[in-house]
Amino acid sequence: MKKINTKINHKDKRGVIIDLLEKKKINAITYITQKKGMVRGNHFHKKTIQWNYLISGKVKLVTKKKNKKIKTIVLSKGDLAVTSLNEFHAIKAVKYSEYLVFTQGPRGGKEYENDTFRLTKPLIK
Repeated sequence: MKKINTKINHKDKRGVIIDLLEKKKINAITYITQKKGMVRGNHFHKKTIQWNYLISGKVKLVTKKKNKKIKTIVLSKGDLAVTSLNEFHAIKAVKYSEYLVFTQGPRGGKEYENDTFRLTKPLIK
């Protein structure tokens, strides 16, 4: 997992423009809502990279790579984080949250569960 620092690409009296991703092949963009205290994930993907962008709320993102320690970060409105191949991940909503998941790999539509491998021991309960 890596938290990505975004920057304003353009700003004027109308508002701002921020490029969240650049030069990436995206196979799906998914909108997710999550109620406070609920957990999503507790799985990993062998062929899928995911970027999570918080529209509103606050979540705790917990990840673990093979033979590494568990990492935890808190994401708030406007934060962007990426989870990589074979990286265990789970998200717990600290408060009601909305986010977009930009996916590179088989994760959208009918392929939604094709590259999802559930953890036998959850990162978060």
